[in-house]
Amino acid sequence: MTDMLTPVLTANWGTDRSWTLEAYEAQGGYAALAKALKMKQDDVITAVKDSGLRGRGGAGFPTGLKWSFIPQDNPKPKYLVVNADESEPGTCKDIPLMMASPHTLVEGVIISSYAIRANHAFIYVRGEVLHVVRRLQAAVREAYAAGHLGKNIHGSGYDLDLVIHAGAGAYICGEETALLDSLEGRRGQPRLRPPFPAVAGLYASPTVINNVESIASVPSIIDKGADWFASMGTEKSKGYVIYSLSGHVKKPGQYEAPLGITLRELISLGGGMRQGHELKFWTPGGSSTPLLTAEHLDMPLDYEAVGAAGSMLGTRALQIFDETTCVVRAVLRWTEFYKHESCGKCTPCREGTWWLAQVLTRLEKGQGTEEDLDVLLDQCENILGRAFCALGDGATSPISSSIQHFRDEYLAHLTHGGCPFDPMTSTVFAQEGALA
Repeated sequence: MTDMLTPVLTANWGTDRSWTLEAYEAQGGYAALAKALKMKQDDVITAVKDSGLRGRGGAGFPTGLKWSFIPQDNPKPKYLVVNADESEPGTCKDIPLMMASPHTLVEGVIISSYAIRANHAFIYVRGEVLHVVRRLQAAVREAYAAGHLGKNIHGSGYDLDLVIHAGAGAYICGEETALLDSLEGRRGQPRLRPPFPAVAGLYASPTVINNVESIASVPSIIDKGADWFASMGTEKSKGYVIYSLSGHVKKPGQYEAPLGITLRELISLGGGMRQGHELKFWTPGGSSTPLLTAEHLDMPLDYEAVGAAGSMLGTRALQIFDETTCVVRAVLRWTEFYKHESCGKCTPCREGTWWLAQVLTRLEKGQGTEEDLDVLLDQCENILGRAFCALGDGATSPISSSIQHFRDEYLAHLTHGGCPFDPMTSTVFAQEGALA
């Protein structure tokens, strides 16, 4: 099974003091930068386009195409912003990457900024992860001292300044336009689009916003070639990614593998389910993606297959839950999170998430009625596609999908006057076959 792993981004994580410039350069670090600086900027963009790299932050939009949207005839400065505000429940790939190998990201930032002709770049990091902020700041200082950043980088005539910015700690700032507002010193709230960031982003100037993993993948593409990258993955989902495997598996952690690997294979790499238990449900891309069940174990984990199954690959945050987990309680916990993190800008999300939590709380306590399930679905329908940003849509995903797959479990809460997974009632619940 181990031949399914493709250590590229994670290849140096086990190296002694892997986060230092010395250790990074000893393994070929910054060779891609030297190569890129000898290329035409448009050729760098073309290489990323040809590689098939798609955004690793959730949406899966082609990265090179996104770069090409920057209007080069615009006299305003161009900016690159890295979205390192990792906060999707279950996602844990960017923070380990930045801790273990910050120079991989820094090198990717320099090459990407060079390609889009930006002279200023920002890495927006979640404010709570102070250890990551310090690790990145140390890497940036080393890069400046080595001449990888600053004026006339390695005699190329190209200048770049890189700023590490600590965010204020809000889930909404993972939305790219809310991130820009926060970066400018305002309250993080989504912007109305158009104009899109490529035309009027940071400081109303052309801006590219990419996820950490997207930018960190660029050096390997330039170093080894677009064809090498495109040889991995599936027809439409190219390359390698980091999967965050958590929950009821023996060895949770980060697993780097080509797109298209199945959950069954990933769970096997993770040592299997915990002893004596079976998979009940899981999320393919964090809690804001519709949950799936054991019937999807052999589905390829790529953008197309997961989408065809009615969910989203998202951030590849694979949260694994066995039969001991109450799906209603899990969904309620997620809904409480979205209610708390709603920025309040739009009515569907601000009011809708509050009401979703109220109805779910009543159901989880066994105090509701069967009609409440229809009320929940109606509320989800009124939020989906009507909120100002994707937070509202994400809040509805676990609810509607859990009712689709586990309606009987919701009804069992009403039958038993509370959670059937409570030790006092779980035996009765199992005898009635509701877990079958």
